[in-house]
Amino acid sequence: MFKDPLLQPFQLKHLTLKNRIMTTSHEPAYPEDGMPKERYRAYHEERAKGGIALAMTAGSSAVSKDSPPVFNNILAYKDEVVPWIRNLTDSCHEHGCAMMIQLTHLGRRTSWNKGDWLPSVSPTKHREPAHRSFPKLIEDWDIDRIISDFADAAERMQAGGMDGIELQVYGHLLDQFWSPLTNELTGPYGADTLENRLRFPLDVLSAIRKRVGHKFIVGFRYTADEMQSGGITPEEGIVISQRLEETGQIDFLNVVRGRIHTDPAMTEIIPVQGMPTGQQIDFAGKVKQATNLPIFHASRIPDVATARHAISAGLLDMVGMTRAHIADPHIVQKILEKREADIRPCVGATYCLDRIYNAGEALCIHNAATGRELFMPHIVNIADKSRKVVVIGAGPGGLEAARVASERGHDVTVLEAADQPGGQIRLTAQSSRRREMISIVDWRMQQCEKRGVSFQFNTYAEMPDVVALEPQVVVVATGGIPNMELFETKGDLENVSSAWDLISGAVKPAEHILIYDESGDHPGLQAAEIAANAGCKVEIMTPDRTISPEIMAMNLVPYMRALQSKDVTFTVARRLLNLVQNGNKLKAEIGTDYSGLKTFSEYDQVVLNYGTLPVDELYFQLKPFSQNEGAVDYEALILGKSQKLHKNNDGKFQLFRIGDAVSARNTHAAIYDALRFMKDI
Repeated sequence: MFKDPLLQPFQLKHLTLKNRIMTTSHEPAYPEDGMPKERYRAYHEERAKGGIALAMTAGSSAVSKDSPPVFNNILAYKDEVVPWIRNLTDSCHEHGCAMMIQLTHLGRRTSWNKGDWLPSVSPTKHREPAHRSFPKLIEDWDIDRIISDFADAAERMQAGGMDGIELQVYGHLLDQFWSPLTNELTGPYGADTLENRLRFPLDVLSAIRKRVGHKFIVGFRYTADEMQSGGITPEEGIVISQRLEETGQIDFLNVVRGRIHTDPAMTEIIPVQGMPTGQQIDFAGKVKQATNLPIFHASRIPDVATARHAISAGLLDMVGMTRAHIADPHIVQKILEKREADIRPCVGATYCLDRIYNAGEALCIHNAATGRELFMPHIVNIADKSRKVVVIGAGPGGLEAARVASERGHDVTVLEAADQPGGQIRLTAQSSRRREMISIVDWRMQQCEKRGVSFQFNTYAEMPDVVALEPQVVVVATGGIPNMELFETKGDLENVSSAWDLISGAVKPAEHILIYDESGDHPGLQAAEIAANAGCKVEIMTPDRTISPEIMAMNLVPYMRALQSKDVTFTVARRLLNLVQNGNKLKAEIGTDYSGLKTFSEYDQVVLNYGTLPVDELYFQLKPFSQNEGAVDYEALILGKSQKLHKNNDGKFQLFRIGDAVSARNTHAAIYDALRFMKDI
């Protein structure tokens, strides 16, 4: 009989972990005043209920005041954190989930103009490119103070009921000491020998052990190969791993490869879609072979098959599936119930992390309940009474509306003008790097088909067609079409193409092409990549001060890697003012918001990315026939309560409009619209 390796228990010191699946330390940026309050608890408890064996919480919890969080991390240096930690650990322990937390001092990986405005410190005077802060070269009294801060924070976590802690030793202060790339000190903590470089992290470890004893679990999450000339090599990484084991004070090693000092470097440690899955597992296995310590690892392990291989091949002892659990908190439960096909897939969009690094909060691109567990369900309840629901449009929002309504037990019909589902997702998936996005569509189609949703493709719905179905609820998810009406641009735009035209293949890129991008999201760069790969000379122009601000850091990396080696020019802070035909060329008048400067350039082709305009004609035709006349109770919507507006006594159905059929937004917004309207229908 097959014994699933993922479901076998693992003994970590005195702690029995019920299976081999964990979430590694990550900060979803949900703390309030630096404390893990109810939202934080609900997020982790949902995954504990879903069956994970170990939740490592709170990436980069700050141990010192001169390590101010860069994105709303937990303040582990405050005594008031203890009862909040206790609330968190108790709630997860009730579901048989072990709890640990990551402690760190960020060193130079922060900014002096945050928190209490204290200078950042590091064993190097050079700034980290990603956070741009020039640190103070650390002094002896800083070292003594920070060692004590680590011990204090560990004691607080023990008092809060944590089963253990993890020290962050890549990219942060501890690693800045032991990496030859970031240690400029002399003396006992200097860069001249490995022993000296390791001294500070090991002094921190010893101080923690003296404070919490040897029963408390302590591990390192660290880089054993910096993958950069002059840095820690794989061979030295193995030696470091063995030195850590020799201390007798380490209970596990959570190993990674690479650095995080720049956005491109970070995407190697935390790969995004289009990059290989599980690419560091074999290296982690080499560390396991070289030591006798338990080995943990997470670096884009998004699916059960990869995780199962990592354990069955003896490469890892515990496998981290963090982003996968942001997408679906019930992975283990679905494995236990032989329902792996029902697992909502992580598509690698990394919307979660990009939002965090852009001072936002972690949200999954296609699970709108993640981070909203206090008022949005991951599993909807069956409705008291079945109703007839008609959804117009089978893009991500429409499919989510159909999925949720069918899970509620309603009779659902979807009308779609195209011959297949997906909407704008199908355009996105035209890029080989982003083809995983189609799983957002495929998973919902599978879930809908399981529940008997009726689909009518090649059906351009009109008002009489919808009314004839005698619906009780109508959801208009008709999406949008490219907006070709530039607000501040004069001239004839008839000869201008949309980014969609290039992506779909409807229009071929010309020899010299301007992609004018006032939206700053994926279609602009996706069109640019298509044109550049075709050998065209491409200029990407934006009136913004940065290229593609909506794409954000980690997802921008693969675009830049694809474009920078081609004949592509990036032009910022320039606005297209006018466009006229000049023979077989288009003459562009170009200005700037900052001055009266004007220049002129000619192109063979101009392509526009300026969001979408709602396809809303049907919605406005249906409004007079609806009970709510299309109106939305925003207070109820925000609080996660049902919609009960009744404005028209002659109305036959409730009418809701979602996604880009309302205004140009994104995939997450469309899916969130659908979930919060339909969860109580």
